Amino acid sequence: MNLPVLESVAATAIAEHPAPSALRDRVDDAIDRAIAERRLVGAVVLIARDGQLVYRRAAGLADRESDRLMREDAIFLLASVTKPIVAAAAMKLAEQGRIDLDAPVTRYLPQFRPRLADGSEPQITLRQLLSHTSGLSYRFGEPTGSDYDQLNVSDGFDQPGLGIDDNLQRLSQAQLRFPPGQGFKYSIGLDVLGEAMARATDTPLPALIEELIAAPLAMKDTAFRIVDHKRTATPYTDGLAADGSRRPARMHDETVLPFFDGALRYAPNRLENAASYPSGGAGLAGTAGDVLSLLETVRRGGGEILQAESVATMMREHVPAPLEGLDPGWGYGYGWAVLSDPAASGTPQSRGTIAWGGVYGHSWFVDAQRGLSVVALTNTAIEGMEGEFTFDLRDAVYAGLAAAK
Repeated sequence: MNLPVLESVAATAIAEHPAPSALRDRVDDAIDRAIAERRLVGAVVLIARDGQLVYRRAAGLADRESDRLMREDAIFLLASVTKPIVAAAAMKLAEQGRIDLDAPVTRYLPQFRPRLADGSEPQITLRQLLSHTSGLSYRFGEPTGSDYDQLNVSDGFDQPGLGIDDNLQRLSQAQLRFPPGQGFKYSIGLDVLGEAMARATDTPLPALIEELIAAPLAMKDTAFRIVDHKRTATPYTDGLAADGSRRPARMHDETVLPFFDGALRYAPNRLENAASYPSGGAGLAGTAGDVLSLLETVRRGGGEILQAESVATMMREHVPAPLEGLDPGWGYGYGWAVLSDPAASGTPQSRGTIAWGGVYGHSWFVDAQRGLSVVALTNTAIEGMEGEFTFDLRDAVYAGLAAAK
């Protein structure tokens, strides 16, 4: 057992309890098959049930080229696993009266004034940024050649050294996709929100996350920088050789991965450049244990960081299904998707389950009805976020729990 993970999850009062063999065997099989078929290079999977850590495993390689084994305390670039952390911090600031979620973003960022196609300049609220109803988008969510491309808007995990003022200036020139509050589009809104939080409190976003979330939950490895390079997992992208076999490719800065009509542009070394802005939607690094600490705190109602009412608000479906980019039956809350119709989604998860992932290869979900939190951080994109592995793992968890009864 790795002490760093034990220390990390200790803040959530998670006691360790061995998994039933039915659960352990099925989850092991899902992980082993993904690695054997070279869909994943490595992964860390943690499962908590009713406040007990029932499964923990580091599998495969953290770095294939040096044969460095994956560790439970491996540090990953979290990508959009950043969002629930920043969303929780925003809710805490709202509780403290330090920000107003219903205020226009121009109260805190006076120069940020994107327009609609007709040239009008609507108000965007912080709440709309939080729920992806602002009319903003992501560059990777737009077709090649879009205004986001032409303006070279950063998605928050590319372009090392780019400052937030420059990116906001570019983003403000892009056309809003719909009037704020009248649609849903997954977007860079959390980057805008993060800077609004910083300006409102006169405190840099990294310091806010440390103060409001990381320190109270003992998330010692969660930061907008790498705290220990020896534990960092090397990222890879899905690969397919000419003979049809798989071999994920080592990711480098400027790696581009096609994604629907657009493309994901990666820069794994972004956090090494101190001038890179702290992306509220994609900029954190951390461990699986840290992520589990946050999720278990949410599942328990807020604990050390939030009032129960704030957590209930975050877990409510604010934008109902169906939504662009989400599976059937999933709406959106604050920081994550919310399952409103398990039958439509064809999932064994309970109504009200929250879930999200990250484009470096991560997925997680919390099924509060069953007292279940599952975190899977991998170093292989996109398989670890929405590939076959994510469904195999989900199904293995529920089948294992059912068989153990």
